[in-house]
Amino acid sequence: MPEPRTWQLTAGSAALGLALAAAAVTLAGPWDSGQRTAERARAAAPAAGGTRHAPPPPAPAAPHRPAPAPSAPGVLAALNPAAPAGPSTGPSAGPADADPGKGPADLAAVLGPLLADPGLGPLRTASVVDTATGKQLYGEGATTPMTPASTVKIATAAAALSALGPYHRIPTTTTAAPDGKTVTLTGGGDPTLDDTRLKALATDTARALRARGHTSVRLAYDTGLYTGPAVHPIGPNENIAPVTALMTRAGRLDTSPSGPAPRSADPARDTATAFAAHLTRAGVTVTGDPAPGPTPKAAPLARTHSAPLADLVERTLTHSDNDLAEALARQTALAHKLPASFDGAGKAVRAELARLGLPVTGTRFADGSGLDRNDRVSAALLTGLLTRAADPARPALRPLLTGLPVGGFTGTLADRFDTAPAGAGLVRAKTGTLTGVNTLAGTVATPDGRLLAFAFLAGRTPSPYQAQPALDRLSAALTGPDHP
Repeated sequence: MPEPRTWQLTAGSAALGLALAAAAVTLAGPWDSGQRTAERARAAAPAAGGTRHAPPPPAPAAPHRPAPAPSAPGVLAALNPAAPAGPSTGPSAGPADADPGKGPADLAAVLGPLLADPGLGPLRTASVVDTATGKQLYGEGATTPMTPASTVKIATAAAALSALGPYHRIPTTTTAAPDGKTVTLTGGGDPTLDDTRLKALATDTARALRARGHTSVRLAYDTGLYTGPAVHPIGPNENIAPVTALMTRAGRLDTSPSGPAPRSADPARDTATAFAAHLTRAGVTVTGDPAPGPTPKAAPLARTHSAPLADLVERTLTHSDNDLAEALARQTALAHKLPASFDGAGKAVRAELARLGLPVTGTRFADGSGLDRNDRVSAALLTGLLTRAADPARPALRPLLTGLPVGGFTGTLADRFDTAPAGAGLVRAKTGTLTGVNTLAGTVATPDGRLLAFAFLAGRTPSPYQAQPALDRLSAALTGPDHP
């Protein structure tokens, strides 16, 4: 096989080429987490009883990066074919006994000082696992539950994929009353429903009504699939709409595709009102205003479906989509026949991860998005999930890996790794940011072809502008011996 330095250049060029192509497809970046944006604003504002975060330092000069090789082979083709197949059980909690090219002692010597960076605050945990063997190569408080912020989305997405499969689609339907005088628009929990699909649903509904001889109806809308409070515990917020089973574009009141945005106070009513207008334009008069109501016990007139769950998971992770994460958690609750509420979803996610044989002691899923500070997961749980996703025997979990942002290029990592350029294009990871909480969990391929899963969780951090570069340096150190 090529020498490590040659492999790294080959893999790096391939990853850069693939990532740049992905960036062109996604059109506009960087995709910034609404959670992260709001926390930055909060950090810059005075608050009684606390301290202000330091203002961001001057932006460093953009690092020089080589141009992508147009004909470079895929990164995965360079992975060591002799590496043992991934286990179908979880990573061992015992001592490290696998050598991914850099021995455990060497890895500790590299990561230990980086984990001690003051920018990570006094609470720091870490786990690095060889996904081919499931063995922990480095750990520091790996089983200690910590506030994960948005890295909890890895757990939320894994539970949904495991419970429902990657091809599950979320429906939105219309159903007519037996007398044909009322049509009910029923939400299935799809926050990606947009005006184009809503219009198509209205067109199909109007066609079915006319075929039955009905050209005038009242419109009801049903959000009863979800129970419990609709407003997230953090309160009305630009990072997340009220969590309801019926909404269009996650209740956004602007044209933004992701990140923070003004939100509707009643996304279900707004969606029903827009549907009524489409139904009228399609030739069916809607009398009165849309009103809440139950779905009749009859076959649907028409329906529209979300993209497959695999696509929804990738979007959730890449853009740190809080609304989609909460939808995935509730879909898991429904699969477990539990109430589709914050509480029911949390119980369902925990139960599904336990069914996968993962370490859930001390975990808590107060929400699916990570906005709730009462969430608790361990670094070992996150690396265990990523190891499961890399297991050839578990292809349904693969979107956990393919949806991770690429360091320096996509999603919530698009503007990261300027201070750790060795990780740009090679580190794929989910970010997590709340005031005083900074986390990073993902994967990286080593020069000798091993895929490592890592999770670094930090609490009581002084500022994201200190913590995030420290986390970037930790993950970049795993890319090779020349980048300690």
